[in-house]
Parts: sequence; structure tokens; C-alpha cells
Amino acid sequence: MPFSDFAGNSETIHRLREMLARDRFPHAIILSGATGSGKYTLALMLARAMNCLERPSTDGLPDFCGHCSNCTRIAQSEDLNSRFAEAVEARENLRDTDKKETRIFVQTHPDVLGIPPDPPQMMIKVDQVRHVIETIYYRPGEARERVYIFTSSAFMKEAANSLLKVLEEPPESASIFLLTENAGELLPTIRSRSMTVNLGALSFSEIESRLAKLRPSWNARHCALVARLSEGAIGRALSFDLESYVAARSQALIVLKSALGGNNRGTGGDHSELFKTTESYRSGAEGRAKIDALLRTLYSLLEDMLCLQSGAPQLVRNTDIMGELKKMSEAADFAWVQRAAAGLGEVERGLRRNLLRSLSLDAFAAALEQAS
Repeated sequence: MPFSDFAGNSETIHRLREMLARDRFPHAIILSGATGSGKYTLALMLARAMNCLERPSTDGLPDFCGHCSNCTRIAQSEDLNSRFAEAVEARENLRDTDKKETRIFVQTHPDVLGIPPDPPQMMIKVDQVRHVIETIYYRPGEARERVYIFTSSAFMKEAANSLLKVLEEPPESASIFLLTENAGELLPTIRSRSMTVNLGALSFSEIESRLAKLRPSWNARHCALVARLSEGAIGRALSFDLESYVAARSQALIVLKSALGGNNRGTGGDHSELFKTTESYRSGAEGRAKIDALLRTLYSLLEDMLCLQSGAPQLVRNTDIMGELKKMSEAADFAWVQRAAAGLGEVERGLRRNLLRSLSLDAFAAALEQAS
């Protein structure tokens, strides 16, 4: 996958490659963008371009061959979730005394290191930064440039302060990438010593066209739906679990239609379908993931109802069920949608207090029906 295959942000990619060509690449760069916008993919691309043994060029700018030993080994880190899971599993197999002293890293090339948030707190810890400090001032062994990729901006305070010391005295032959959804989460002193690059959202049409090529099993309606739900992030679109979303949405529609039943004479008293649905939300980790998906879907449907009520149908994301959404938006007013959103917030707070999930959803729908 050369730079030309990177989805969107062509001007940004061009500018970064120009800095590589002029040997003016910053020692620390903040890649900011939504989840799935390609921050990690771009960091690995730049790491390969820095260290490719064949050093090809396209359009007069540095690229990477993709098949030399450096390129192939760096590329083995592309599946971050799998490499992270392997590192966590390897730590779990250690003795308890060793486990406490072992931090999580992702490394498939000796000079390119990924630093993900360390479980269970899922934050960058000071021992991870200390490991970076121990190695960053040595010359690379097999590459021209050492590369360190912090995959999150969730730093513990001491870890952030330790990283700041490195940025104040940057090494000559190493580059640091800081990936974040919001650069404001990083310390101002870290931001002031780094170059910030923002990856913007792609257009719906661009994502749709890419999905049509890369997901041939999806029809045009599916591609349009996922393009809108991914909010301009191609990585999120390509990894989107369409089947699970449609299943969660069908249940979300049952909950909302039951809550709106009070507006339709003769239907407000029958909650059998609602109870059948909410009863499936049991306790345990699987049940938690399921209800989290339901709540996200409920928020999405409420937002679409507001768009229709506001006369902005072009902003609707669940375009494949536009007819149902129109009927629901006509049966409710703005105040009802506002109460529904507030009610979802109450459900989320109840879940944090370990309230029974099925009863929380039943109470949510019943309260909205009384307000209909």
C-alpha cells in the first residue's frame, strides 16, 4: 500500500513527504484525527519511507517499496489490535513477579516501537516512556531512523512529564509520533515542542466509492449507510460490523416505537415485544457490550429524527430506513426527542450503578410513553 493508496488528505500527505525529501522532518509529530482516520496507518507508512532499503520515489517524492526487509517487518505491526492482544497474552503467561514489571509494547522491527495504552488502566505509563528514553539516544541498528509511535494521548501525568524531557532534548536519529483524537488532551508543553498534523474527514461519496470496491458483498444502500455512520473515517468504515449494527438498530427501533405507542390509540398498552427485547440484555461482559451498542444506536436514531424535524434530511445517517424515521419524527416533537436523550443519559448512569439492564430499558420506554 503506497502513499497513493492512502484515503484522503492528499495535501497533508504531500507536505509530509516533502519534509522527508528535504530531510526536514520534525523530531516529534502529533497526528490528530477521529478514530479510523488512518493515523496509525500513516505513521507506519512514514516509518517505512524513512527506512526503506530501496528508497523509491513517486511524483518526485519519497515512497517505500513494500517488499524489502525493513518494509515487510514494519508492516507486520499494521494489525495493531492483534499485535496488542499478543503482547497482553504474553505478559499474562509470565510469573506474577515478572508480570508486574512488564509493560506492553508492539514491535516487529528492532528500530520501530509502538507504545499502546497499558492495561488495565489503558493509559501510557511512566515505565513505557522510560523504556523509550533508554533506547532513543542510541543510533538505530538496522534502520536509518528510530521510530516511536504512541498510539494514544492517554498519558499518566508522570509519563507525560518524562516524555517532555525527551522533546526538550530531541535525538538526531529518531522520530516520535503521538496519535490522538484531540490534540488538546496532550500537555501544552508537549504540543509546543511538536508539529501537529490534522487528518480531516473524508466525504460520504468518497467513502461510498471505496466501500463499493473493497466490500463487494454490500449493496449501494449498505455502502451509503456505513459511509454516514463512519463519520468520514475510512478505517472505521472498513471495520464496520454491519450485521451487528443492523441487529442493534432493529431492537432500538422496537424500544422507540414502544415509547411512541402512546401516540397511537390502541397500541400503547401492548409491551410484549418491548419486554421480549429488553429481557435479552443480561448481565456480564457480553451483555454490557450489547447494551452499549444499543445505546449508541438509539442516540443515532434520535439524531436522525432531529435532522428530519429540523428540515435537514441530507444529514440523516440511517438513510436506508428513511420511511420509518419520518413516521417516528412526525409522531414525536422536539421536546420528546430531548426527553429521550436525557432518558438515555439516565440509563447510562444506572448502568454505572449496576442497575438491572432490562428494567432500566423498560423504565426508559415507559417514561417516554407517559410523556407522549
